[in-house]
Amino acid sequence: MKKYKVLLTPKVVDFLDNLGAKSRRICRDNLKKLKYPYPGRGPGDKEKLPVRGEKRYRLHIGRTYTAFYEVLEEKGQVRVTEIVTIDEAHDRYGF
Repeated sequence: MKKYKVLLTPKVVDFLDNLGAKSRRICRDNLKKLKYPYPGRGPGDKEKLPVRGEKRYRLHIGRTYTAFYEVLEEKGQVRVTEIVTIDEAHDRYGF
């Protein structure tokens, strides 16, 4: 199974930096699961999202946060673009 490099956008880094130590550790530990980014492969609650034709995915982090990411297949990378609370993700995207 192919392993991917996980990259965080500056927005995600800022979000993590503003969390408490325990929440930051939980998020970082869960983001490591994106080395295998596709749903059904490796650990983690991952799902492909139907977002205006884009190939976007989400990862639930506990019952608190949702990380949104894209897979850059040709580069072997996963780019985490945003982390929000689960409630905000449901309000914003309806899932």
